[in-house]
This record gives sequence, C-alpha cells and structure tokens, in this order.
Amino acid sequence: MNSNVKSVIFWAVIICVVALIFVVVRKGNNKADAQVTFSDFMKQVEDNRIKSVQITGTDVRGIYREDGSGLKTVIPANYPALFDVLQKKGVNTEVKETGSNGILSLVFQMAPFILLLGFWIFMMRQMQSGGNKALSFGKSRARLHSSQQKKVTFKDVAGVEEAKEELQEIIEFLREPQKFQKLGGRIPKGVLLVGSPGTGKTLLARAIAGEANVPFFSISGSDFVEMFVGVGASRVRDLFEQGKKNAPCIIFIDEIDAVGRHRGAGLGGGHDEREQTLNQLLVEMDGFESNEGVILVAATNRPDVLDPALLRPGRFDRRVVVGRPDVKGREQILKVHTKKIPLSDDVELSVIARGCPGFAGADLANLVNEAALIAARQNRKVVSMVDFEVAKDKVMMGVERRSMFITEEEKRHTAYHEAGHALVGALLPDSDPVHKVSIIPRGMALGVTMYLPTQDRNDINVLQCEAQIATAMAGRVADETFLGLKTAGASNDIERATDLARRMVCEWGMSKLGPLSFGKKDEQIFLGREIAQHRDYSEATAISIDGEVRGMVQQGYETATKLITENREAVIRIAEALLEREILDGNEVRMLIAGESLPAARPNSNNKSNNSDGQTQPVLRSENGIRPNPNPNPSPA
Repeated sequence: MNSNVKSVIFWAVIICVVALIFVVVRKGNNKADAQVTFSDFMKQVEDNRIKSVQITGTDVRGIYREDGSGLKTVIPANYPALFDVLQKKGVNTEVKETGSNGILSLVFQMAPFILLLGFWIFMMRQMQSGGNKALSFGKSRARLHSSQQKKVTFKDVAGVEEAKEELQEIIEFLREPQKFQKLGGRIPKGVLLVGSPGTGKTLLARAIAGEANVPFFSISGSDFVEMFVGVGASRVRDLFEQGKKNAPCIIFIDEIDAVGRHRGAGLGGGHDEREQTLNQLLVEMDGFESNEGVILVAATNRPDVLDPALLRPGRFDRRVVVGRPDVKGREQILKVHTKKIPLSDDVELSVIARGCPGFAGADLANLVNEAALIAARQNRKVVSMVDFEVAKDKVMMGVERRSMFITEEEKRHTAYHEAGHALVGALLPDSDPVHKVSIIPRGMALGVTMYLPTQDRNDINVLQCEAQIATAMAGRVADETFLGLKTAGASNDIERATDLARRMVCEWGMSKLGPLSFGKKDEQIFLGREIAQHRDYSEATAISIDGEVRGMVQQGYETATKLITENREAVIRIAEALLEREILDGNEVRMLIAGESLPAARPNSNNKSNNSDGQTQPVLRSENGIRPNPNPNPSPA
C-alpha cells in the first residue's frame, strides 16, 4: 500500500509539472493584451472599434475589430450601464463567474511553490531510505529473506555432512539459546565457510536461511565498496543496525575477501577505502558495543588473504571447511540433482560417482544438466547411462571437434602417441588405471588419454610421482620409436613432467638433496596471488636442483622407453585399434596388451571422425595431493 501511494504521488507531481509547462508555453505564444484606462475603453466602444468583450468580475478583456489584437481594463465595481452600452453598439459580450477562474488562477500561481516543496520532501525521503534509490549511498544493500520465499533446506544439501552438523548447531543456538546459556556458553558471533569454488558454501548459507526461523540478511562483499569515500563503513554500520533491530538474526556476507583482505597491503595506504570498511566491520563484530543475537556467516575461497584480526575468536569463532565430497558424498549429491530428472533403469549413480573423482557439487550439477540436455537433443523421455558417459567425457575432456580436418598422417601420429601413454599407464603398478583413450580432438587437444584412480586420493608418494612422470614421457618415446621423429604434441607432457619433478625436489623433499624446501613464495595479498619466488638458496644448490629435476625426468623417460620397447607389438595393436575405432576404454586397452582380440565394436555415433594427436589427462595439485582435473583446458598436443 505504501508503494502504491508513492506511485500516485509521483505521477501527480509529473502531471502538475506538465500542466504548468503547458500553461506557460501557451501564455508565451499568445499576444500580450494592451492595458488601457476605462475611459479609453468606453470611448473605443462608442467609436464601434470593439468586436467582442469578456467580463470576469471587474476584469474586462476585449478584441479590436481592425487587427484582432487584445486589450484589457478594469471597470468600476458599480457600473450597471456597461452591458446596455455594449448591447447598443453590437459588441459580442461574454460574462464569466469569478469563482472557478479564481481558484484555477490561484492553483497556477501556487504550483511552483508546491512543486518545490514536493521535490524537497522527495529528496529528503530518498536520502533517508535504503536500496538502490538516489543518494542512498550509505545505506546497506542487504536483502532480507522472508518466510514466503522458496526455501532451501539441509535436505537439499549433500556431501558435506560435517559442515551441516556445525551449522545445524548454530540454528539450535538461535532457537533455544537458554539450552546453552544455562551452562555458561555463549552464541558464536561468526562462522566462516571456507572451501574451493563450487563446493556449496552459498548453498549452505541458503539452507541456513531456510531452516532458521529468524530474519536472514544476505549481501555480497563487493556491495560495500563504492566510488564514494566512507560509503563502505557507512553500509557496514547500517547493516548491523538492521541486524540489531531484528535480533536474533543471521547476516550472510558472500565473498568476504572483497573487503576483508589483509590491511597494509597494496597501493591505498592507511586511508584505503577497503581498509576503512574492514575497520568498521571489525568494530561491529566485536567492539565496544556488543551485538547479542546477531550471527555473521561469511564465505570465501581465499582464507589466506583475510586479515588476522578478522579471523580471531570473538569475531569468527568457527571456521567450517567445505571440502570436495568423497565417493559417497558425490553419490548423495547426484541423488539430489537427479531428483526431478527421469532416469532409465540402467543408470547407476554409484558408478557415476566413482568415475568422477575430484568433482565438486557444482561440477556434478553441471554433469547432470549436460546429460539431460544430451537426452533431450535426441528426443528421449528418460536419461540413460550412455548420456551420463557422454556428458562426463564432454565435461572432463572437452567438446568433440569433429569438424576439424586432420590428415591421415597426423591421425597416425596421434594414435601412436596415445598408445604409448596408454601402455605405460596400464603396465606401471603405481600409475592410475587407464580409463579411456581417444584420438578425437576435444577442446584444445587433438587426443586424450584419461586416467581415473580406483579410489579417492588424499596424498601422493614418490612411486606414484615417478609413475606419472614415466607415463607423461611415454608419448614422446612412442613418437621417436614408431615414427622416428620428435613432434610438438609432447609439449604439454614435458611441461607437466618437469613441473612435477621440480615440486618433488623443491617442495616435497623427494630427492637426494634431502627433506628441504627450496624457494620461498612471495605473495602480494593486494593482488591476490603469488607473483614471484625468492631464491633462498645458493647458486651451487640451484645447479643441484636442476640436476635432480633432469635426472627424475630422464629416469621416467628411460622407464617408458624400456616398457615400450619390450611391448612393441602391444603398442602397435593399441594404435591400430585407435585408428579403427577412435575410442578405447580401459578394459579394451588391457585386452590388447594381453594379446586378446576385441569384441565387435558397438554402434556408437561418437566413434566416427577423422581426428588426431594428443596428450595425457592433466593433473592438479590440491591441498592434500594430486587429483585429476575435472575441467581440463589442455594445450594442443
């Protein structure tokens, strides 16, 4: 109702402005009437020069017969003979009442003052109101979630059971504070959700809003920063004032690293706008005045750049790590995302979950969506296991580039290159099992050999690292052994092998130099990433490091050479099968190595192309080890 009244007032003001402009323009276009005395007016009537007259009270306006110009005069209050004189001379006479014209004239006279008063009231109300309105720079842009909105509950969140338990306890604090306060406990003031992108931090916050029967304010960290000085601090004050009025309540700040970065870093100095905003946030969370009943929940994927004063107990009492889900968590997430999708009987979510190690919740949601789109493009009413396999290949290896023209010679190069990767990966006991080999161009790669571990890996040992280096070098060895030349297709393999060997030496202490770390990283917090690396070792040590790295890569090269030489016929069988079928799965690769014949190829629209050359599946270093990259962006192999 309040918004409707505002709309009516707004349009009324607009109409008055338009009417005033119309009257002013109309008056400007009319010719100015000549002011004459009453005696001159009567003389002109006697001379028969007046054509028509309009009488309004004591005001008289007349029009001349000659040129149609106007005149005006004022008659005495008591002059009853005027009308008789005008009638006698044949003057067209019109008499108007004074009431309506006087009111209209008064309205037009007062209109400018009314408009100025209305404009002043409008601007004052805008300065006092929040939201995106004019001059509301200092007001918080937090959105209050009402109970009527569509709710997300903890039933919609899967794969992060420990985080859910921590946050459910926060909700119990708000529902029954006496239960904890009677033992001397106090409600936590802040909860920081930390995790990789796509793990479900914001979804957990939405679930808190759906579960807690208290007001829930949500805002992004970037909403505090504005081009005007002091706006961020003002918005923080206004946000917590709203929270105090609605206590007990929850305030959620997404991507808090936008305003919570380490102070004293960067180009702004002590008067940096971001620092003033952070200072105000620190004071509001735990300053001189208490904020009882206001719980701050924040999310970030960069906890390393946050200011230490923001992370201390009393401000953020709890840090909840939202990690990547394990195989059981991935299966539960798939169940949540496939709840409204019709699945065929052959779909086994546990098998899909085992085939997606390293996938976060967002990756799994994207996988389910891609499978549904693939089934819809083929006009099917249910999503089958084949759709999930095709979607998984698309997400993990990239989109097939079937329109790309590849010569037969390049296709042959790619087949032998990928056959070398597949053979060494299948024979080394410490290597991840081969999952699929393809010579169809995908993404930026001309061919892909994909490995999937049998179980989730949280760490990596030296034997597994050496196996990965040997597997990476197998493509180059196959090029030299079967083609007699070196190609640029091994560039990404060499880069990965060298980087892994250097990390084994400089970070993980897996070399003859001992358990030492070489090279201190220089992180510029203002820029948000490491941009340099200090050499905290001597030149002689640098030479030793280079020698160790070279030795590890060379050892992997020799291991791959030995395996490929001893299993030359197996490599040829794998390459020829790739040239015929273009895609081989792990079981088919192992059958070819064992010398067995492959069963007849199943009809598959994905196995017809003229594509080539390749590289192995890229890997990423996570916090706990190496994992397959669910979204690789490989360079041309």
